[in-house]
This record gives sequence, structure tokens and C-alpha cells, in this order.
Amino acid sequence: MIARVSTYSLETNSGETARGYAPLTMTEAPKSRRAEYAAATRTAIIEAARLLFARNGYFATKIEDIAVEARVAPATVYAVTGGKQGLIRTLVDLWSQAPIVAQTLSRQEALTDPDEILRDTAATVRAMRETYGDIMRLMLTTAPHHTEVAENLRVATKRYRDAIQAVAVRLGDVGGLREGMTVAEATDILWFYFGYSGYFTLLDDNGWTYEQSERWLVTQAATALR
Repeated sequence: MIARVSTYSLETNSGETARGYAPLTMTEAPKSRRAEYAAATRTAIIEAARLLFARNGYFATKIEDIAVEARVAPATVYAVTGGKQGLIRTLVDLWSQAPIVAQTLSRQEALTDPDEILRDTAATVRAMRETYGDIMRLMLTTAPHHTEVAENLRVATKRYRDAIQAVAVRLGDVGGLREGMTVAEATDILWFYFGYSGYFTLLDDNGWTYEQSERWLVTQAATALR
């Protein structure tokens, strides 16, 4: 089942809720109905594009299809999101800048047990895969055939690897790496297990559950690092 654009991700990247506008605080003025409608329209278009891209692929999905799914005019899709390429950039940001990543790295600053750090990392990667796996698959399958999608994937992968590198640094700080292992080597090992291919291979090719995959990846990564 394809996940829809989540309230959580929208709150992080655009300040919107599932209804399309931020909750009021004591210092905020109420938003106009026009602003509420504009935000709700944008959310509907993003959700429609995500659903159709995952179902039909990037190339087979037309702006007209997205417009029908979102119940707006095709011109509105272009005006609000910049068309298909603008939608790809938006989906990439929803995934690669999801707040759970920064929250995980911040939480790990207080952890001193290497195994706990690895378990925490695996749980976050699993949560990301469960929530944004459709976007990852879309980017990985489309990038070889589309220059701009490939560039967006490059940006997302840089963010992903930077987060993995931060985990490697933390593991080094708490004595979680084998003597002589550099942060660069640890990053490569962590990427092997927690990058794109680890979960997808176990889930898609082997038919494992998320729980099985998570446990195995933690065990193997710990062995490889120490």
C-alpha cells in the first residue's frame, strides 16, 4: 500500500498540517480562507503525484493525471508545484529532510553504548523506509533515464550519506569501531547495511519482514564494525 504524504512530513517541510495550515498559537493571526485553500490544494497535488508516480512510474504519469487525481486544473499543478520536476524536488525534500533524521542524530549524542546506537540507527532507517520507500524506489528507477531526477537523487543521497557518516563519527567517539578503522571506512560499512540496498534486498528479493531485516542488519553491522 502506498503511503500518502504524511501530516508529520508536511509539518516539517512546509509548516502545514494535514488540513493544509499551521495550528494557531497565541501570537499568530488566523489565516485567511484563501490561504487555507491554497495550502490544501498544494497538499492534494503532492499526494496525488506521489500516488501516481509510485503506481505508474514517473514517465507514464501525466500532469493531466495528477490534476484529475487532485481534482484541480492542469494549470494549477504547474502554478502551485512547478510541474513534474517541481513535484520530484518536493518529494525528495519530504524524504531526505524528514525531521526524524535530525532527531535521531541529536538523540544519539546522549547514547554511549555502540549497540544501542546501531539499534537506534536501524530503527530510524526502517521507519524512513516504511514511510518514504515509495519515493526512494521512484528515484532509483527513474534517475538512470532522466538527468534532472538523477541530480535530485544525488542531492538526496548526499544528505543520506552525511547522516550515516554522523553515526560513524558517534560510534568512533564511544569506542564502537575496530582499532584502526577510520570514519570513512565505518561510513562505507554502515552504508552497505543501511543505505538503499540493504532493506530493499531483504524485503523485496528475500521476502523478509521489516522486523527480520532490522534485526539482521544490526547484527551484521555490529560484527563488521568491530
